[in-house]
Amino acid sequence: MGGIFGTISKERCINDLFYGTDYNSHMGTKRGGMATWSREDGFQRSIHNLQSAYFRSKFEDELDKFRNGTAGIGVISDTDPQPIMINSHLGKFAIVTVARVVNMKEIEEDMLAKGCHFAELSSGGTNQTELIALLIIQGKDFVDGIENVFRHIKGSCSMLILTEDGIIAARDKWGRTPIVLGKKEGAYAATSESCSFPNLDYEIDRYLGPGEIVRIRPDGVEQLRKPEEKMQICSFLWVYYGFPTSSYEGRNVEEVRFISGYKMGKTDTSEADCICGIPDSGVGQALGYAEGKGIPYHRAVTKYTPTWPRSFTPSNQEMRSLVAKMKLIPNRAMLQGKRIIFCDDSIVRGTQLRDNVRILFDYGAKEVHMRIGCPPLIYGCPFIGFSASKTDLELISRRIIKEFEGDPDKNLEKYATTGSPEYRKLVDAIAGRFGLTSLKFNTIETLVEAIGLPKCKVCTHCFDGSSCF
Repeated sequence: MGGIFGTISKERCINDLFYGTDYNSHMGTKRGGMATWSREDGFQRSIHNLQSAYFRSKFEDELDKFRNGTAGIGVISDTDPQPIMINSHLGKFAIVTVARVVNMKEIEEDMLAKGCHFAELSSGGTNQTELIALLIIQGKDFVDGIENVFRHIKGSCSMLILTEDGIIAARDKWGRTPIVLGKKEGAYAATSESCSFPNLDYEIDRYLGPGEIVRIRPDGVEQLRKPEEKMQICSFLWVYYGFPTSSYEGRNVEEVRFISGYKMGKTDTSEADCICGIPDSGVGQALGYAEGKGIPYHRAVTKYTPTWPRSFTPSNQEMRSLVAKMKLIPNRAMLQGKRIIFCDDSIVRGTQLRDNVRILFDYGAKEVHMRIGCPPLIYGCPFIGFSASKTDLELISRRIIKEFEGDPDKNLEKYATTGSPEYRKLVDAIAGRFGLTSLKFNTIETLVEAIGLPKCKVCTHCFDGSSCF
C-alpha cells in the first residue's frame, strides 16, 4: 500500500510536492511519480522505479523540470507506474491512486469488448490507474466519472486528479483508505498520511469522508460530492501501516497504539523484568504496555536506520525479510538473564518472528514473551493492498488451521473467537512453533476501543471475516 500527496499554491509548489510525497509510506514500493501544472509549461511528469533506490535520489536531479508548477500530485506506488496523463472530453488531467481493484480482469474484458484500449501496459498487464482513469472519462463530468469508478470496482480506490482548474480529491467510497486535507497561507494540500504536513507548515484542515469528492484551489476547498454515511476504514492503519505522527479520522496512530498497549498491560499477569517494543510499530504499544503493567521499558532491540530508513522497503519478499532482520540489532547487555515481554504489531507469515526469537535467546534472554497489537490474522484482505493483504495460505494462522483441520477454511469462526478452545489451540501452536515462553494477542474489542470509532465504521475483516459486501 503506497501513498499520495497533492498541493496547490499561489506560489511554486515543487518543494512541498517533493517532500510531501516522500513522507508517505514506502512499504512494498515499486514506483514513484510526480506531475505538476503551470501556465508556463502546462503538465510535466516524471516516474521512476524505486525497487532498489530512494525516492529522493531518483527525483532530486529533476526538480528543475517542475520549477514553475503551482499545482502538483505525487505518489509512492506499490502497483503500477503513476501518474497517468489523460486528454479527454473532460480536459487534460493527471491522476494518482491508492487502490486495489479485485475485479480488474472482469472490468478490463468488459471495456475491451466495448472498444476501449489500454496504452499503459505494466509488467505485461493493464495499468490499474489507467483503468480507473478510463472509467472516469466515461462520465459526463469528473464527479459522474468518479462515481462510475465507485459503481464498478470491488476493493478500494482513493485518488487525486490534477486538472487545469485545481486538484480533485476523492476518497474511497467505503473510506477504507484515508485522505486528509491540510492548509497554510496561500496553499492547500491533500495526502494519505498527515505526517506529511508538520514540517511543510500545513495544519490539518479536515478528513474527507467516505466517497467524498472535493476540488482544491489555493484559496479554498469546494465540496463536489457529499460523504457516505457508512464507513469501513481499515483498522490495520493504526496497528501497522500508519506512521506514528499520522492521524486518521482524528485518531493519532501513536496514541492508539499506546492506549491499546496500556489496556493489554493492565490485564497481563505474566511475570517479567521489562518491556521492549519491536521497532518501529511495536514501540508505541510497548510504551503503553509498560505503563499499564507497571514495569520498565528497556531498549533490548534497536533499529539501525542510516542505510535502511522507512523509505526503503523492497518489494521482493525474500529481500524484505532479510532487510527486516538486518534493521534490528539486539543488545546483549539488556537481554542477558532477563524475562522480557516484547510487543509487536502483528504476525503475518511468521518468518521474521522466528528469526527474532532465536536471536533473542541466543543473546541471553531468559524468557521471551510476545504480545501482539492485533488479533490473529485469519483472513487475507480483499480490499486493500499492503503487507498483511496476503493470500490466505500465506498467513501462519491459516497454515496451522489447515494442519489441524485438513482444510484451511474449516471452523474459521471458532478460531477467530477470542477465548474459544480453537482460538487457544491456535495461539498455543504459534507460540510453540516459534519457541516463545508465552504469546498473547490483542482482542478486537480492545483494538476498536483504542481506535475510538464505532465498530460498524472500522473494518476488522482480516481478524474476524466481517465484511460490508
